[in-house]
Parts: sequence; structure tokens; C-alpha cells
Amino acid sequence: MNDVTVLHDVMIKMRDGVELATNIFLPSKNETPIVAKYPILLQRTPYNKSDPNRMQECHFFAERGYVVVFQDCRGCHRSQGGFTKYISEGPDGYDTIEWLMDQPWSNGQIGTFGLSYSAHTQAATACMNPPGLVCMWLDCGGFSNAFLTACRNGGAFELRQLTWAYKEALQSHDVTDNPVKSQAVNNQNIHDWFSRLPWKRGHSPLKWTPDYENYLLDIWARENYEEYWEQLGLCVEAHQENFSDVPQVHLGSWYDPYSKSTTDNFGMLTETKQGPISLIMGPWTHGGRSLTYSGNADFGLQSSVEGNLDVDYNHFRLRFFDSYLKGDSSRVYNLPAVTIFVMGGGSGTKNTEGRLDHGGSWREESEWPLRRTVTTKYYIQEDSLTTTVPQTTVKGITYLYDPNNPVPTIGGNISSGLPIMEPGGFNQVESPEFYGSSKPYLPLSSRPDVLTFQTPILEEDIEVTGPIKASLWISSDSIDTDFTAKLIDVYPSSEDYPEGYALNITDGIIRAKFRNSWTTPEPMHPGEVYQVIIELYPTSNLFVKGHRIRLDISSSNFPRLDVNGNTGNNPGLDPVKLTTKNTIYQDKDHPSYLELPIIPS
Repeated sequence: MNDVTVLHDVMIKMRDGVELATNIFLPSKNETPIVAKYPILLQRTPYNKSDPNRMQECHFFAERGYVVVFQDCRGCHRSQGGFTKYISEGPDGYDTIEWLMDQPWSNGQIGTFGLSYSAHTQAATACMNPPGLVCMWLDCGGFSNAFLTACRNGGAFELRQLTWAYKEALQSHDVTDNPVKSQAVNNQNIHDWFSRLPWKRGHSPLKWTPDYENYLLDIWARENYEEYWEQLGLCVEAHQENFSDVPQVHLGSWYDPYSKSTTDNFGMLTETKQGPISLIMGPWTHGGRSLTYSGNADFGLQSSVEGNLDVDYNHFRLRFFDSYLKGDSSRVYNLPAVTIFVMGGGSGTKNTEGRLDHGGSWREESEWPLRRTVTTKYYIQEDSLTTTVPQTTVKGITYLYDPNNPVPTIGGNISSGLPIMEPGGFNQVESPEFYGSSKPYLPLSSRPDVLTFQTPILEEDIEVTGPIKASLWISSDSIDTDFTAKLIDVYPSSEDYPEGYALNITDGIIRAKFRNSWTTPEPMHPGEVYQVIIELYPTSNLFVKGHRIRLDISSSNFPRLDVNGNTGNNPGLDPVKLTTKNTIYQDKDHPSYLELPIIPS
């Protein structure tokens, strides 16, 4: 292996004159860079390129014959310019690659890699198809369409954007270089600020960092689909024709807010590109690929990336990069088109770490969604889910939705949510660890504003793998409101869990005024019946014999998603909240159902 020499804070000029700080890791011998031309691995990040923990993987690849380039994004840490989240990453990535192509140690072969925002930067750059880009490894990121998933969700706004902005503002050079600002920002209690939504410009916990406050409040205010949402960095869909046709891996996880983006990008790009393109979906939360659990659900030692391989994650990626950047066709590493982890099938006991042994196993597939899927409708009837079409004329079920008392978030597809939101799988019971919970800490299903429908006890295993949706017939006393859907794996009573265990698998939401169009919202007429479709995030779970499949319907999921005030206005701008009556219908003329992708055994 090589030694490594690091060139710190090399300033690379962008097309508008702004210079971005870049660390360059050069293969060396006796502390002297080896004069040669190398393939390059590029990662761009807002999270501080000089963080020792983040630099470890740079050293790993440089020791093995790569020049590794690690760059602070515009406006972050040592880079110049102002920070506007997401939308400058395409041109900046392109300009960086163009600069790299001209360096004396470059052989003109460039790969990209990185997690989360560093996957967003890759996707944004690929949308400009830069010359020299040879391969990509996108880990938990890269918006297929930020309006539809991971930024907004069914018309609602994902409030993890608030916690991300606050945490990153604490690390921004505006704060770290100014002791007074640093004290002011660190004095803020984010729990208290979540009780004062929506935030007002100049009067928020971000007011000391205008770049972060401006981008956050701007994107929160844009609740209709418009040209803004098709910008580079926010929408691969709008730029897929120009997206680089290179070998690429899209790695994601079922409890990640980018699970839909990851699977959608794979499906979309495999239709138009030669690739090869591979999809890997594990059972983790965001970036949790080396863990065996998500939240309180454990999936076994085999569930981590390393648990499914004969090497660690760095060596796994090294095989891929060596295949496409070292120019040796005999070393091509053929990944399966699709590798998924099917959750479920564990013992259901409490393991030594106190987590539910949910279990699961890896499986290779040739496409996504799976062609052998049997799409099955489970109809809502009274408090049940059944495959029998309703034949009754029974009235709908009405509940009171009070936006001042929203249903608390207990796990789910969340990233950057701490200390407000806990990601992953949990028993759907309120407790002090979940923001918004209150005594006596009862199951969410006991709330009068949560409607619960479940199958009889399953007589055989049922595997659900793929995209999921709920089709509901609804009415409301308001001109706008939200409807949420949550898929739950219900465990029976056991010695470790005498009251059973209701494990959240996936969820979704629809803001009713967007039921027909994302661009042109349509207020409802109070009391009139409408059909709405809720797209739940994709998943893969084995509901085993003796369990039940459950669907919970409500009108809020806070603090994961912003709370609809039922006024028809954007809750990111309007603080008014009105209580309303919402109704779910289940008769023969208005059959509401959950549509599940069943995989035959």
C-alpha cells in the first residue's frame, strides 16, 4: 500500500469566480507524492471535509492507488460563497471535475462516492453529464423528485429539514468564527422552537445564520409544484435524459427518507441507461448500513452490509471502483441488478440489547418492482382489513382532528431528526422519548383520531415487497386537511411482549387539496366525498403466520411532517389551526383499501 500526502485547502475556482476549498489525497512514498497519473475519486460535502472521521475513507482509497478529492460545498466551512442547499451542486460538481481532468496526476478517469448530501451532489453533477465521470456510488441520497419525496411528502413538508438546518447552522463558519453568534445559537432549545411553528424570518433559531434561514423558509413556502422543484439537485426526473450513462450503485434503506428516491432513480435510469446500474436496499435507517437494527427493531447479524459480504464496506466499494477505474476488464465486478433485505421472520423475542428480534434475510432480484408481484387490495370494513369487496351501505367513520393535538411521530423514515425525531421501527406506543407524547403514554391506536384496521390472524406468511398505496374515500368539514396511512406488523402477545408489539413498517400522507394536481391545489367543499391516494414509502417485510397486517389512518404525523391547520393555507406560512371533522368511507360505492405488493411464496 501507498503512503498518503494530503494537500489541504486547495482552492478550486468555479465558473462564477467563487473558490471551493478542497483536500487532495495523493499516493506517496516516504512522504513524497509518487509522480504518476491516477484515477480519481471525488466526494463533495457540506459536513466539513477536514473532519478526521470523514477523512478515514479518503486515506483508505488513496493508499490503494487513487487520488481522492474531498471538497467543502459552496458556503460551507473553508469554501467561499453563500450556501443555498442543493441547487448549486450540479454546476460546482461539473466545474470541479473539469478542473480535475487537467491536473498532472489525473488519468482522466473519475468516480464519485458519498453518503446522504454527498449522494445529492453526485446526482446533481450527473444531471450535467460531465466528461471524465466514469462511475458513481450513491449512498442514501440523490433526489428523484424532492417535491414528492424526502423534502415534501404528499404535499406536506418534512420537518427534518428544520432540524438539519439548525444542526448545520451550529457548525457553519458564520457561527464558529464568531463567539457571540456561537453563544446565541447554542442557547436555543430546539424542543421549544418546535412548539412555535411556523418559524418567522428574522425571528427563528436560524436568524443568526441568514443563509440557512433563507433557504429553509423559502423551500417551506413553496408548497405547489413549480419550475423551482425541477432545478438541478432537486429532481433527477427532470434531467434523466442527460444523466450520465455510467456504471452506478444506488444503495438505500427501508427506514430512510430517501428509500423512494433510491428505488425510483434505479427504476427510472435502468429504463434509459446501459449502466450497469445496481440497487441495494437494506433494513437500516439513514446511513446505518453497518448496524443490525433500526430504532428498536433488530434484524440479525446478517443484516449489515458487512454481514452479507466477505469484506467490509470500503473493500466492497473498492472492488467496484477497481472494476471501472483501473482499466482491467478481467477485474469487472458484476453486482446483482437488485439486492434487497426482506425484513421479518425473526423469533419475536427481546434480544440482549433489549430490541425486538424482527429478523430477515437478503435476496437477489433482477428488477424493481418485482415482476412476479401480485397486487392485492385489502378493503377497510368496520375495523378490519379484508380482501372481500364491501357490499354494505354503512356510513363512514368520522373522527375529530385537532391540529393543536397532533398524533406524535413514533419512528419511521427520518434522517437528521435528532433530538426531535427518532428514526426506525418502534412499538407504536407513546413514551417520553417521542416528542409530543403525553401521559398516560398509551398506544397510538387508542387515540380517537387514529382509525385502526387489521386483518384476522394470518394463517400463512405474507411477503410485502414494493411500492404501497392506500386509496381512501374521504370527506371533511374543512376546505383542506391531511390524511395519513401507516402500515404496521402486529405481533401477538408473548412472554417478552405481553401486550404484543405493533411495529411500524412504512407510512405516507396526502394533503387533500393536492388530490388531483400538485401544481394547482383544489379546495374541498365541506361534506363532499372525494377519493385520495396516499403513496407509502416502498418496503420489504414478511408478515409471518400468527401476526396481523394493520393499517392506521389519521390526519397528522408530527413532528415528522408539518401540521395542516385545515385552513387551505400553507402551514409553513399560516399559524392558524382549526379543528375539523374528517370521515373515511367504506361502503360498496366508496370502497377504501390498502394496496399491497404481495410476493408469492
